[in-house]
Amino acid sequence: MLSLLLSSLLALLLALLLYQRNVYPYLWQDVSFYLRLRSFSRTVRSRMRSRVLSVPDLLEQQASRIPDRTLVVFGEQCWSYRDVDRRSNRFARVLRTEVGLQPGAVAALLMSNEPDFLCAWFGLSKLRCPAAFLNTGLKPAALLRSLQTCGARTLLLGADLLPVALAVRRELLQQEVCVWVVGHTAPCHDFHTLLDKVETASGERLTDTPTVELTSNFLYVFTSGTTGVSKAARVGHLKAIGSMAFLQMCGASCDDVVYITLPLYHMSASLLGVGGCLHLGATCVLKKKFSAHHFWPDCVKHKVTVVQYVGELCRYLLNQPPVPEEKCHRVRLAVGSGLRSDVWKKFVSRFDSIRVREGYGLTEVGVGFLNYTDEIGPIGRAGFFNRRLMAFELLQLDPKTLEVVRSPSGRCVKAEAGQDGLLVAPLSGTQQFLGYAGNQQQSDRKLLRDVFQAGDIYFNTGDLLLRDRRDFLYFRDRLGDTFRWRGENVSTTEVSEVLGLLPFIQEANVYGVLVPGCEGRAGMAAIVLKQNNTLDGEELYRHLVEHLPAYAWPWFLRIQSSLEVTETFKQQKVKLVEEGFNLQLVSDRLFFLDTSQKNFTLLTEALYRDIVSGHLHF
Repeated sequence: MLSLLLSSLLALLLALLLYQRNVYPYLWQDVSFYLRLRSFSRTVRSRMRSRVLSVPDLLEQQASRIPDRTLVVFGEQCWSYRDVDRRSNRFARVLRTEVGLQPGAVAALLMSNEPDFLCAWFGLSKLRCPAAFLNTGLKPAALLRSLQTCGARTLLLGADLLPVALAVRRELLQQEVCVWVVGHTAPCHDFHTLLDKVETASGERLTDTPTVELTSNFLYVFTSGTTGVSKAARVGHLKAIGSMAFLQMCGASCDDVVYITLPLYHMSASLLGVGGCLHLGATCVLKKKFSAHHFWPDCVKHKVTVVQYVGELCRYLLNQPPVPEEKCHRVRLAVGSGLRSDVWKKFVSRFDSIRVREGYGLTEVGVGFLNYTDEIGPIGRAGFFNRRLMAFELLQLDPKTLEVVRSPSGRCVKAEAGQDGLLVAPLSGTQQFLGYAGNQQQSDRKLLRDVFQAGDIYFNTGDLLLRDRRDFLYFRDRLGDTFRWRGENVSTTEVSEVLGLLPFIQEANVYGVLVPGCEGRAGMAAIVLKQNNTLDGEELYRHLVEHLPAYAWPWFLRIQSSLEVTETFKQQKVKLVEEGFNLQLVSDRLFFLDTSQKNFTLLTEALYRDIVSGHLHF
């Protein structure tokens, strides 16, 4: 009787396991990820009970716990946790006594990747001064606009980026912006030096700083969002703390060495990368900029085990000829976002033994996903356990108007499995949207109200996602007035305004188009020339170089007699995006940006074939 009972139990257990493998094949991976998230939450709560409430608080705790462990490797320099903490204290003292910063004052940080970027950032945070991270590719006019947007009256400027500030020296004085060069010399009396003062300051901990308020602003990170020109998104302390979980969720540990080549002004490098190392007590190898040629030799030299990527980075590595180091490295994890499926397959095939952990996240709010399985393509999962920890919905959109579909009662309609849907997240005490600095109108435009019931408020990400029947999530497209190219958000409004400054252009409609073999979307502009004017490609090229970073340049031009608009007089983009630069679909004249000739050249059939076949790289 007992043997029969045991046999029946074993048979039932086997049947349940077979059922689980067939119906819920990712159950145990979902459970494991859920438990890792719960573990992180417990760690954060424990730290908060110890008054570790912010990133610099964590730095101080780790500097006390593991003072001699290396935090940053930069070239031949090695900076321990103690080194970074003490130098951050020196920055904080100088910023308070010499610069005169008081708690709450905003300071802009325009620096390339280097350890002092981190020390300046942490020093500001120790003073409870929000740092505004500025893109190092900013042109002079955009620099002025960014400073005005975030309200910064202090600019900490890397010595290698002096030209952009010198070009608007007079305007900076008019805006009452004080420039402090993170160096020992300054080019003029208006610019002050910082490092000579930092190196003589005390590195002891500051004890008279205000307590952190978790709901207060920690950072300003510039993002195009989905509408308008670049905006300064407020990043709160809660968001910053949550972002630091990324590496741990990907499977990294305190023993890992993380290779960071992405720019620190991006949250992916600063909060997810460096912040993730701080959380774990791990080491990061920081590079000034990405180099496909030095990537694998660096990984071998520094015994790297985890690399951060954006999709384009992986494609650049695949385009490189094979090198011995790509087979004898210790890299086991590649973590990041924006990796296209075809590149993903080639990456894991060529650089075997590396597991890819593709994620998705937003600057403005805490909603994010991670594909913790080895399934190629998805950005994450929407299973039962994940939904318990992160609330979000996918809403149906009208394909023509790109507005959310509402039922007769006025409520939004959820997208079905297998159907593209607009990603939205409910706002709450733990899921905050602090808005954009100095732009209440744009902040309000990001909110959806009365979504499922009267009075509820959801954050509109502007991104289309798809959930399949296995609960995997796939990124489909970005809506609105922005697109992504070369790992950067491009504001179509900003590019249109720059094009409109040219004397021969009457109107411009900017959008992103797909290019075979390339991540994201390349810039394209449909333009109307002024009467009796012709396209001056050389002048246009010089204008782009002067006013826009290279990632924002339109690579294709479409000359039209007039621009199509909607019933509400908004520029029509949907058809233009669908037709792209396909010569079989477009009867208008098309031009391509030839950087070797510094001109726009007519797009011919032969040139078109070279672009779509991948023979021409740009």
